[in-house]
Amino acid sequence: MEKGQFFKRFPWVMHLLIMLAISAVILVLVFIFIRIYARQGTESEMPDVVGMNISEAMANNDLDLEYVVMDSIFRQGAEGGTILTQDPKGGTMVKSGRKVYVSITSYNADDAILPELAGLSVRQAVSELYALGLTVGKLTFVEDPYKNSVVDQSCKGKSLYAGQQIARGSVVDLVIGSGDGTGSNSVPFVIGKTADKARRDILSVSLNVGEEHFRGVKDKNTAVVYRQEPDYTGVNKYPYGTSVELWYIDANSTDVAKMVQDFKVDSSKIVDPNEVEDGRPSPEDIDDNSDSWSW
Repeated sequence: MEKGQFFKRFPWVMHLLIMLAISAVILVLVFIFIRIYARQGTESEMPDVVGMNISEAMANNDLDLEYVVMDSIFRQGAEGGTILTQDPKGGTMVKSGRKVYVSITSYNADDAILPELAGLSVRQAVSELYALGLTVGKLTFVEDPYKNSVVDQSCKGKSLYAGQQIARGSVVDLVIGSGDGTGSNSVPFVIGKTADKARRDILSVSLNVGEEHFRGVKDKNTAVVYRQEPDYTGVNKYPYGTSVELWYIDANSTDVAKMVQDFKVDSSKIVDPNEVEDGRPSPEDIDDNSDSWSW
């Protein structure tokens, strides 16, 4: 039977073949469209934009990325719009036009509601204030039967009350009860920590942050402590309110992990904490003309 006669006798076979051919063409076109739409094979490395201003990141946007701000956080002394986190992270492979979710520093400080601090321990008060985006300045100890608890709070010399609105980033000074006046605590180990974390750790144990040295530091927000006085021993205790002096160095100019390991003292080996020799130079030994100190 000839082909023409076969199709005349069985026309449905011709229709079936035509439908199969059309379906195959449509399928091929769909796959081509998906490949183009999904930009397969055109992935590029995601740039690390943390620390950049969002306007700068958007201006230098070769991959045509879409930046979506998910959160705005106030940071004392930080430029508004600075990118704090990004998703996807820098170094991952992304396609052109991808959405990038970022959190940035806010341009203006909004207000926080001051909580009731009276009667809280210093540690609790410090934790609550920092959680609200406020910072703690000086601890002043006065005669009061409730030892190491908050008696009063102020900002720029003016007393504050619970429920009062106060701009985030404001510095709150605390008045603390001294009890019988015998309170003391060990100096925390803050080597390798940023200024914000070091201050918080020191204040939380009822000690004050003394003079801070940022000589040669380019970015105070990321600089880390390389020296503290009094030094950490884990044994010596100092009266409440004692000031701890801090020296900072740029985090990218030293191996922070190694610095921490080298400086930490095993308190179980200390006989006389006041005579611990760790081989470190004193601040006076450092050349005043140098911009930074590297270990």
